[in-house]
Amino acid sequence: MNYTVAINVMPLKDLLDPQGKAVLGGLHNLGLKAVQDVRIGKRITLQVDAANESEAKKIAEEAATKLLANQVMEHFEISILS
Repeated sequence: MNYTVAINVMPLKDLLDPQGKAVLGGLHNLGLKAVQDVRIGKRITLQVDAANESEAKKIAEEAATKLLANQVMEHFEISILS
């Protein structure tokens, strides 16, 4: 069966996010002072051929661990979309 799997990769909370800080500064310059923090990450979707959702999630986790996320600086979350 074919599954759509989303992998959300975000910087670790303890690390600086220079891109997020730049966006935060831009939002403040636009008058959006209520925004207090911005973290920039990436969303990756995979089409996975697997026997079941559990196997699809396992394949996505292996892809994220081995290639898609730098676990020294980032964490990831996996969700099955279909």
